[in-house]
Amino acid sequence: MTMNNVRHSAERINIEGSIEFDVPMAPYTSFRVGGPAEIFIHPKNWQDVQRAMVWADTQGLSFFLLGGGANILVADEGIPGVVVHTRSLNGIEIDGSLVTAEAGAEISLVAESAAGADLTGLEFIFRMPGSVGGAVWMNARCYGVSLNERLAWVDLIDTDGRPGRYHPREEDFAYKKSPFQEGRPVITRAGFTLKPGSPEKIRALMDEHARDRESKGHFRYPSAGSVFKNDRAFGMPTGKLIDTAGLKGKRIGGAMIAPFHGNIIVNTGSATASDILALIRLAEEKVDEIFGFRLEREVLLVGAWSR
Repeated sequence: MTMNNVRHSAERINIEGSIEFDVPMAPYTSFRVGGPAEIFIHPKNWQDVQRAMVWADTQGLSFFLLGGGANILVADEGIPGVVVHTRSLNGIEIDGSLVTAEAGAEISLVAESAAGADLTGLEFIFRMPGSVGGAVWMNARCYGVSLNERLAWVDLIDTDGRPGRYHPREEDFAYKKSPFQEGRPVITRAGFTLKPGSPEKIRALMDEHARDRESKGHFRYPSAGSVFKNDRAFGMPTGKLIDTAGLKGKRIGGAMIAPFHGNIIVNTGSATASDILALIRLAEEKVDEIFGFRLEREVLLVGAWSR
């Protein structure tokens, strides 16, 4: 089927949301880079997402669910197939000590909402960019806490378009690993079990984490935060490995390994996705050459990468 025919077919998908074509991805990612999405869908509800999944499968097209765009690097050539943006599917509800959030909700806003209800347990993720879906998929971790430690359940749509609920098992999770990374189901919402806490202590801890992130330069330039996972078993954090390799401040095009943190690559204003990937590969090669250690990426490559 030609692209014109695919677009004509896409326009007839029975959804309540909207469909656009050739939408640049840079405004939708924290790196602020990336070429166009071939078919870009703004769903109004999760039924729209299910229908888009099924339609993409019948057309033989790739399907990508975009949340906050905080841990991805979209190719300069863009993303072929279907991209569904979940940002409008962002409801948050609180029932006693259970906080329920749709996948498109900002994970930091969920922490803020929990704090407003005097619930403790999500302070560690305050001011972390990205969506609930992305944080659950990645099993986000910081300040010694992993998100699976707070999960009550996760609602999913499987690759056949069928909804279901997953109840966490400890053995399914590891450091920044989750069972959702296999098979790529769509996360629709998650429940978090928290505890009543002191409003003053909750706010103080959130403010402490916010100051720490700001002091590390997470918000100075467009970036994805940490590019690589930390393997503490090696003896030093990844940022220190990259610093010791002499790469702090290294530039390729408009991308730079941050002079203030070796594990952050920033867009100084004119970077391309290819510039950023080149720095990622350089860091991997240098650390492997000097330490014999292969870094593991946190940032996911998305789209039509030619190499």
